[in-house]
Amino acid sequence: MFGSAYAITDMTFCTLLATIATCLTVIGCQRTERSGDDGPMLAASVLVLRAPISVLATTAREPMVVEHANGTLFVAGYYGSNAPSLWRSTDGGTNWSTVDVGRSEDGAVGNSDVDLAMSPDGTLYFITMSYDGSVGTHIAIGVSRDEGATWSWTPLAHSRRVDRPWVEVTPDGTAHAIWNDGNGVAYAVSRDTGRTWEAQPRIHRQGLSSHLAVGPRGEIAVRITPVSASGNVLHRGVDLIAVSTDGGRSWSKHPAPGVREWHYPLVDEDPIPRWVEPLAWDSTGALFSMWTDPKGLWLARSVTDGEVWKSWRIREGGAVRYYPYLVARGSGMLAATWFSGTDSTLRAHVARIKVAPDSAVPKVIEAEPFTPETWLWGETPGKPRLRVTAGEYFPVAFLRNGRLAVVTTIQNDQGNRNGFDWRTSER
Repeated sequence: MFGSAYAITDMTFCTLLATIATCLTVIGCQRTERSGDDGPMLAASVLVLRAPISVLATTAREPMVVEHANGTLFVAGYYGSNAPSLWRSTDGGTNWSTVDVGRSEDGAVGNSDVDLAMSPDGTLYFITMSYDGSVGTHIAIGVSRDEGATWSWTPLAHSRRVDRPWVEVTPDGTAHAIWNDGNGVAYAVSRDTGRTWEAQPRIHRQGLSSHLAVGPRGEIAVRITPVSASGNVLHRGVDLIAVSTDGGRSWSKHPAPGVREWHYPLVDEDPIPRWVEPLAWDSTGALFSMWTDPKGLWLARSVTDGEVWKSWRIREGGAVRYYPYLVARGSGMLAATWFSGTDSTLRAHVARIKVAPDSAVPKVIEAEPFTPETWLWGETPGKPRLRVTAGEYFPVAFLRNGRLAVVTTIQNDQGNRNGFDWRTSER
């Protein structure tokens, strides 16, 4: 946008002012927002996202993305069929191909929540959930040690009410998988690159497996929230972060930072929908949490493994915000996504966040919000169309080249467009 050079001597003063005004208005070169009650004014400038690359295939709801050490990219998502959906790109996201993850007879089943994880040795983990329209029925995990060419699958759970699986790999190569089933957060580990899985004691006997994150020294954090089993079970008052610093053998549990309301039963008109409440560890071992409430978007950091937190309100005012997602890289370098608004005002937000070690106010650099191409699933022809989020988060990832990657669902039956949009940031 700023490819041409301008000399002040060639412009009138009024033209210069107009140019500056356009910059500020159209792309928000520099704007100031209040960080809330915890700090001074926060300066934020715009993060630039490239135009999306649309990958038209089966709908990729609640997608997930990982990158291999050689730059190969993988995106997973789900739709209605009981075949897990996975795509691969070897050219930085310009072109994508479908990955054959195996047959249902081999255990490759799943039509709902997914997650991906990449081991330091290049082993790819793909966890999936099966859903019958009211509850989850099956959790399975696939493993590929050759960049998606071949797969082996293991059933982790086969019972009604299983829900929201996650998988992460600690630096020592141990894979950690969690899910819930209305009776708390179940947990399994693999220490042999997914060949065998060992069931572990439950992390907590109540609540939802809302998110899972691993730290630089093998720390593990699990967000546990009260509404579980696909919205069928409530454990009132369960709002915790469980942390293990010994590879999952023991857990300390602390109240999550902030105050939030959980509505039950789940309703479409929930004023602030909640499900995934993300956690992220940075390279120093600081743990971060993100959530929303009627006052805005909140970020918290703990340098005591979740026992004590420092919180900042990093966005306030405007349309309601919900369904945040968060990742970290380096010291205090974060990337976040969230939704705001509903239907015609629905917007997707992407931001870089820098949190200095001295607990100063975070610096937030946000991209221009965009409207995802997601309409109500199973639309009735001839009726008014309704924009929806198509899931409880959309992922962001730090790529090896320094850019951010963002994946949003394409769910547009009337337009005969389904799949996902791939976006990356400028450096």
